[in-house]
Amino acid sequence: MVKYRRRFDILADIVGVAGQGARKTRIMYFANLSYLLLTRYLADALRVGFLRAAGEEFFVTAKGMEFLDKYQRFSGKALRVEADVTALRNEAEELEKMCKPRRRNGQKNVRRSKFAMVG
Repeated sequence: MVKYRRRFDILADIVGVAGQGARKTRIMYFANLSYLLLTRYLADALRVGFLRAAGEEFFVTAKGMEFLDKYQRFSGKALRVEADVTALRNEAEELEKMCKPRRRNGQKNVRRSKFAMVG
């Protein structure tokens, strides 16, 4: 299953790569973006003030560092919640299995009539 990145995931990748300075090619490669998407997201990052351009390089601003810090805290929480949800699903499956009748050795899943004689 393909997991799509949210807008802020992509912006966080771009800001993280830019670090102390990076050109478009480096950002595109490490953020795993096409050139078209790179130009769109770089424009967004510049517009909101996460990056600043100096010649052909992009640098992270204080606002960009703040965003990256908040994003990393969010990601950590999200991973813990996802792990908890997975654990809950597994527990629910175990409970469902416990509610099903057990089959005896070699016995097929045969539906019995309520009028069948036990014996």
